[in-house]
Amino acid sequence: MTDHWIVRLACAAAMMLASSLAGAAEGGATLQAGNDLGDRASLQRGAQLYMNYCSGCHALKYLRYSRMGQDLGLSEEEVMTNLNFTGVPIGEPVPVTLPKAQAEKWFGKMPPDLSLISRVRGSDWIYTYLKSFYLDPSRPLGWNNRLFPNASMPNPLWEMQGLQHAVHGKPESPGADAPVTGLTIEQPGNVSAAEYDQNVRDITNFLEYAGEPAALKRQKLGVWVILFLALLTFLAYLLKKEYWKDVH
Repeated sequence: MTDHWIVRLACAAAMMLASSLAGAAEGGATLQAGNDLGDRASLQRGAQLYMNYCSGCHALKYLRYSRMGQDLGLSEEEVMTNLNFTGVPIGEPVPVTLPKAQAEKWFGKMPPDLSLISRVRGSDWIYTYLKSFYLDPSRPLGWNNRLFPNASMPNPLWEMQGLQHAVHGKPESPGADAPVTGLTIEQPGNVSAAEYDQNVRDITNFLEYAGEPAALKRQKLGVWVILFLALLTFLAYLLKKEYWKDVH
């Protein structure tokens, strides 16, 4: 009897989960980033894009320039010339260049540090967020975000993406705001849609790396661990055969 109830509860939970996922998809679920930490070229491009478009407002206080250069295969000169725009020593973490007073004046508060954003939100969320900005005259800075409504920041990548507008559906009740049902590019940016998607994916990849730099080394060590376990299994098999060969 107990087993039947467990099965029923499991089925009900599965149905509820499927229903919630379907509802999320209808309401604009997150897109699949499809990034790859093993793609060093993507990480290098993502680091460059982040430093050029994001580091002015967002710090990476848990990632040092020296560690980034080491992990991404960049020399000290390349890091200091192409990625370090603040002038701090290479052994220091990535700071923010935006003064606190100006941040509070423009955004109402200091933009958050993004060192752990991928571990808090997930890579798919970051990828979708960077593709979900649209023009909204009602907002103080003229921008809104479908994934994160009423976000305080403008679209830092608008020149690449172009000017995106919201497609509104029918209000649920009289006087209510019309829901955003889609997004459309009305003025193309200076790169193609495919190139923009790749740029966003590169930034997402870099932020996932920044959230846990040790993940790169763990992946490299993982191959050797698997080989060691395979060798150990083979030796254990030989030992077992030797031990039991005289037992009938």
